[in-house]
Amino acid sequence: MFLPSFELSGKTAIVTGAGRGIGRALAVGLAEAGADVALLARTEKDLAETAGMIEELERKALILPTDVTDREQIHNAIAEIHSKWGKIDILVNNAGMNIRSKALDATDEEWQQIMDTNLKSAFMMSQEAGRIMKSQPSGGKIINIASVAGQVALRTGVVYAATKAALMQMTKVLAMEWGQYGVNVNSIGPWYFKTPLTEKLLADEAYVNDILAVTPLKRIGELPELVGPVVFLSSDAGNYVTGQTLFVDGGMTIHGF
Repeated sequence: MFLPSFELSGKTAIVTGAGRGIGRALAVGLAEAGADVALLARTEKDLAETAGMIEELERKALILPTDVTDREQIHNAIAEIHSKWGKIDILVNNAGMNIRSKALDATDEEWQQIMDTNLKSAFMMSQEAGRIMKSQPSGGKIINIASVAGQVALRTGVVYAATKAALMQMTKVLAMEWGQYGVNVNSIGPWYFKTPLTEKLLADEAYVNDILAVTPLKRIGELPELVGPVVFLSSDAGNYVTGQTLFVDGGMTIHGF
């Protein structure tokens, strides 16, 4: 038989920023593939809604309101997950934010806030989960949600772009260090997807036309099209893939702007 398993039954997963948008879609998608999912974000109400969707699938959901820029809160969340479930198979670092300031207008406070949310949180989460994964016979899978902005210069803001480029390089270094322990580390680089955060931007016809002009598939992404690659990298089908960034971008990074 040559077809590997995409099944995640018996696996435990963590998704940060799991209260809405991409994070909610990834958490529910991992549950649909069979995983139990720990949900991290600041807002408990949003997490409860995601948990309800997972429990409808007869999978376990663990709600952990957490500020992922805070080391102590991360440590406590990881410890609770490990205590309750006994292992951590999958970590998806999805938490992120942006402030669309021009380079000359960006403040020190904006720089620090975006860096902490997009980059430092992913490192701390990976570090805390990685300590457990390296001691497991089965290793583990870490998936960082980066962006095409880490590869191509875009009008998304210099700080955001810097964090996503750094996240992609961090992915490579962690993959190199932890491969010997059976820990795969990869990242996903999305382009535009339909989420509550992009709703206002995508309501602007001129803005959408600019996006489509550099997107060979000539459309905005749908969330299930992002879930599939994450499930692949989380499953046995992705066992020999590490240190890579998979761009899920409708072909945008072929040429950029």
